[in-house]
Amino acid sequence: MSHFNIQQEGPHTVVEFITPSLMDPMELEKIAQQLYCLVDDEDRRSIILDFEQVAYLSSQAIGVLLALQKKLALLPKSRLILCGVGARLMELLRITRLDRVLTIRPSQQEALKVQP
Repeated sequence: MSHFNIQQEGPHTVVEFITPSLMDPMELEKIAQQLYCLVDDEDRRSIILDFEQVAYLSSQAIGVLLALQKKLALLPKSRLILCGVGARLMELLRITRLDRVLTIRPSQQEALKVQP
């Protein structure tokens, strides 16, 4: 079962999570490999992660986000953008101070306006 849909919107690769929980370690490992593949194998440089459907995020999932951010930071003209982050997830990002490190937009529409 896939936990997200991928679509190309101009220069952006949009990953829409379709599961309310990103907590299961086995599933997160699969998700991480698929996301890393977008950067490493498919050379996608502008990735938007849409968390509108997600209510729960584990520390392992945060680690995946940071690893993806780090991979993209090494590449020219690359960017990771989070959008659709609900209040509970936003609070988690604030507590961990990741809101200062990651680019976050309120909606996918707003995220698509960010230049890669």
